[in-house]
Amino acid sequence: MSKLLIVGTVAFDAIETPFGKTDKILGGAATYIGLSSSRFNIDNAIVSIVGEDFPQEHLDLLTGNGINIDGIEIVKGGKTFFWSGKYHNDLNTRDTLETQLNVLADFNPVVPESYKDAEIVMLGNLHPLVQLSVLEQVENPKLVVLDTMNFWMDNTWDDLMKVIAKVDVITINDEEARQLTGEHSLVRAARKIEELGPKYVVIKKGEHGALLFHKEKVFFAPALPLEDVFDPTGAGDTFAGGFVGYLAQTEDISFENMKNAVIYGSGLASFCVEKFGTERMEKLDLDEIDSRMQEFKSLTQFDIKLSPNRAL
Repeated sequence: MSKLLIVGTVAFDAIETPFGKTDKILGGAATYIGLSSSRFNIDNAIVSIVGEDFPQEHLDLLTGNGINIDGIEIVKGGKTFFWSGKYHNDLNTRDTLETQLNVLADFNPVVPESYKDAEIVMLGNLHPLVQLSVLEQVENPKLVVLDTMNFWMDNTWDDLMKVIAKVDVITINDEEARQLTGEHSLVRAARKIEELGPKYVVIKKGEHGALLFHKEKVFFAPALPLEDVFDPTGAGDTFAGGFVGYLAQTEDISFENMKNAVIYGSGLASFCVEKFGTERMEKLDLDEIDSRMQEFKSLTQFDIKLSPNRAL
């Protein structure tokens, strides 16, 4: 069974959208990645940090979904990372209302011995130096996937360039791809990002799907049209979890198989947005996933005769 190592935040969120608001609930990039990737037949583990205020029931939720939590440090007397945000009516833009780093400010990740040989490493959105410290602890993984954001581009450019140069896949959204490269065209942006080190570039476009680039090859996966979208928080991380989870299960990191991984990532992300926080992902079963994958297949599959008016 393939091993997947996930490094990222396990946190509290407070979310407000046009459809309602929550008090402090379970969140964090590693949480969403873990819950998504655990839907595949793999051995996955989270490396993160929380405070003493983090409820045991949340830890039980992770282990109950088959996620190893030996790498989650619990700081006595400490407080867990907290983020609060409010989404605009289009759900594509949001305002950060509050960020409390708390124990995350001094996070020094320690990879458990049993996961240093993980075949796939997923570096969730964190300070680039934290991501680099993880790469120094693992033993020759077959695939390293990096997620980052514009905050690190604005504030830790040199360190970000160092970690980008060491990864195989980068997943970012369209706005971040343009900021990282200065290119408006996402095709040109992807080529420039590949020059920085990654062999594969995944550009997430939210409700407009995702693009996968590798050299001259391009693949596009749509997002499934949904009647109800309540909360987009964690959708990108859920996508990443589906992407790496599928690759770990199939043990195939070719471009052709990454196409399927992108579809699975999009499919799982479509569940995430249907409820607030992690609620939809916590009890998602395989029959639901299979049904949604069939919806994706029906959405994109077609049979067409090329050049029907051309004289034979």
